[in-house]
Amino acid sequence: MNLKEPQKAKGFRDFAGAAEHILQMIGKQMDVHTLWIAQNEGQENRLVHVYCAAEETTIEKELLKVLCNLTLHYSHDTLVIPDFSNAQQTLALDTMPEIQEGAFIGVPIYYGNNEIFGTLCGLNRQSFKFTEEHVHLFAMMSSLLTYVLELEKANEQIESLSAPLVPVTKGVFILPVIGEITASRAKAIINHVLNKSQEDTMEYLIIDVSGVSQINSAVGEYLLKLVNILKVIGITPVITGIQPFMALKVPHFAAALKGVLIEANLETALKKLGFVLIQECSEKPGRQ
Repeated sequence: MNLKEPQKAKGFRDFAGAAEHILQMIGKQMDVHTLWIAQNEGQENRLVHVYCAAEETTIEKELLKVLCNLTLHYSHDTLVIPDFSNAQQTLALDTMPEIQEGAFIGVPIYYGNNEIFGTLCGLNRQSFKFTEEHVHLFAMMSSLLTYVLELEKANEQIESLSAPLVPVTKGVFILPVIGEITASRAKAIINHVLNKSQEDTMEYLIIDVSGVSQINSAVGEYLLKLVNILKVIGITPVITGIQPFMALKVPHFAAALKGVLIEANLETALKKLGFVLIQECSEKPGRQ
């Protein structure tokens, strides 16, 4: 047996990317026609990714979705049907189309709290002998996908916490942006701000970028997009803390902010908005 040289491991941007890679990997281990991952949404199953053998050109997508229901209906573990013509499971679902021949394997995918996410499934046009190794492979990949789901959820929580919206007073919020800003994090910040603006009455948003350590043109575009979105939905953006390296690295960034209130720091920005710090001090003895 000839061993191929190991390929460099690839990172995944999200669950969909991991799903695609896992299906390709299973496809190299099992000679079945169709593999897919679906997310269960109550009565419906949404196909996340479908992998087909080279000779396959068309797929009955509704059949794939029904087979997802079959997996969830019958098994908490891996459901194996080596031959549809001898399978009693297919008779129980009213929506199950008649299949004369073929084979199926499916396993549920769970979130970390044991709630159902969806299914990982495989379908062959002819009967197929699934081995213990195949069953173990599906179970292992299901566990791996659970791990990916939890990582994705954790990353979303970290990204939202890394750019918290701090309320100053009614209608005024501060968005302190700290650390390195990547394109994915910039998207998360925009979504976080938009969701928060729907929950609370927001008139002014002070975006403080004094803690940003890295920026590039792509990230600059996202920040400009956030500013423009705020204007459209009636929120006044205020920018503070622009550093010299930002102006040098993304020269069009400051120019594109023409008409937007820009201040050196939070204190001056709050003063511009009419806020002053009132300190109570007792009168010194002997002074009038």
